[in-house]
Amino acid sequence: MTIRYDGQVAIVTGSGQGLGRCHAIELAARGAKVVVNDLGGATDGTGGSSEAALAVVAEIEAAGGEAIANGANVAKFDEVEAMVQQAMDKWGRVDILINNAGILRDKSFAKGSLDDFKMVVDVHLMGTINCTKACWDIMRQQEYGRIVVTTSSSGLYGNFGQTNYGAAKLGVVGAMNTLVQEGAKYNIKVNALAPTAATRMTEGLMPQEALDLLVPEKVTPAVLYLVSEEAPTRTILCAGAGGYSVARMIETEGVYLPEGQQTPEAIAANWDAITDPAGERALQAGGEQGFKFVAKAAEALGITGE
Repeated sequence: MTIRYDGQVAIVTGSGQGLGRCHAIELAARGAKVVVNDLGGATDGTGGSSEAALAVVAEIEAAGGEAIANGANVAKFDEVEAMVQQAMDKWGRVDILINNAGILRDKSFAKGSLDDFKMVVDVHLMGTINCTKACWDIMRQQEYGRIVVTTSSSGLYGNFGQTNYGAAKLGVVGAMNTLVQEGAKYNIKVNALAPTAATRMTEGLMPQEALDLLVPEKVTPAVLYLVSEEAPTRTILCAGAGGYSVARMIETEGVYLPEGQQTPEAIAANWDAITDPAGERALQAGGEQGFKFVAKAAEALGITGE
């Protein structure tokens, strides 16, 4: 099976350099028409230039593909709406959205400012929401859509000095979990990519030997799969250095504590049973947690559904 995107239109944010550039070029090589979006700023979000996006468009066109450049700031919804309208005016549809744009303002929580925190959340979380919102009705009406949000191991597991980044990156996973439910009947699939790659945002964080292995080209195949027609949905696919894995949020089976034992002391006494991994599973919707607890209580109390 060869995965292609002939006749499809893709928007890739932050695609002037690094991972986004790689995603855009490979999508175009496989038949997609691509909106190369990039504000062209520095890694901290300051400044702006159209040169990077135009260079990627030129590269795609030189290889026989079709692409247009766009300099929208994903944190500004009016600019995002105009970007999506540009794609609709040019090609009449939007099939694929890859939310890749991002910035870094790393500092420990004690030293970081709230302005920097808000800026990172605005770009990573609200930027993802803005772009997804601008494409959502189009995808619903055409009954087809493939959306990727870009999360991070910093959001999934934490990373010193990245409270702002981690909060935003786990936030997009929360958005994905509900979007998959609301988009299911419209054939809209939403997935998350957790990449590890050597880009402008990782320079100086790892030794050169590691960076040489962590090229963006090793990550892009994961994105291409997540936006394919046969893609999964609600999946966090991790990729880096040629390695691929899936991250899951799981919940233990837990225990029911009877009346009189529903205290912090009893929780402490039963901590081993509460945290026992036997029977743990990934829940598929928030309501499953409530049903589980009610079922445990009903069984313990002898309550039947009759």
